[in-house]
Amino acid sequence: MVAHEIEYKLHGDDMQFVEIELDPGESAIAEAGAMMMMDDGIEMETVFGDGSNQSKGLLGKLVGAGKRLITGESLFMTVFTNHQMEKKHVSFAAPYPGKIIPLDLKEFGGKVICQKDSFLCAAKGVSVGVEFQRKLGTGFFGGEGFIMQKLEGDGLAFLHAGGTIIQKDLLPGEKLKIDTGCLVAMTKDVDYNIEFVGKVKTAFFGGEGLFFATVRGPGSVWVQSLPFSRLADRVLVAQSGGKDEGSILGGIGDLFDGD
Repeated sequence: MVAHEIEYKLHGDDMQFVEIELDPGESAIAEAGAMMMMDDGIEMETVFGDGSNQSKGLLGKLVGAGKRLITGESLFMTVFTNHQMEKKHVSFAAPYPGKIIPLDLKEFGGKVICQKDSFLCAAKGVSVGVEFQRKLGTGFFGGEGFIMQKLEGDGLAFLHAGGTIIQKDLLPGEKLKIDTGCLVAMTKDVDYNIEFVGKVKTAFFGGEGLFFATVRGPGSVWVQSLPFSRLADRVLVAQSGGKDEGSILGGIGDLFDGD
């Protein structure tokens, strides 16, 4: 399915939203609850899956919905269609502070692999599916597990991530080590694996976790500075009065502090 050729504008800095311009008959798809505002004349329709397989009958719809269920997302997505004879606008907002990343899938070989909760919206025709990591180490220790999302097609898609986002373009064989929660997305040719930090003392007392992600080029990766899981952990620790939330030292310190 050829994706609709939408236009967009990003608003804001650290708490962004994306405004999509729809020509007559054009549509955008989004996660349920992502819509911020829309012009009168745009119609919303809830569909199974991502809306890219609506011509495949009930079985195709169920397969698309099942893929989304596996990733932990809702069975449904929302399609926003401009049924008027003039251009209309619909806006989508990220669910937490950070950046929105626009990706033209044509520029990345028609496929980008991303964290399962990073997809925000896209032009209708972009397929949102499941990417299984085939390596056992990646599946058991990768933070996101075996399953990531894959975005396929030739249209625009929008991801959201926390903090500041950087795109790293890797040369063939070039390797980068990333905190497992900070990896947002990567192109299809990037080799992705999980490695142990290497030293027991560093693993237990360093506060960086036992494993990190390794990505090897060629290809591009997108990295976030503040994963939502890290922000949520800090909030929980602050509420409970904990200390040194990044390592085992927090629990040991509590023994000496009388907590």
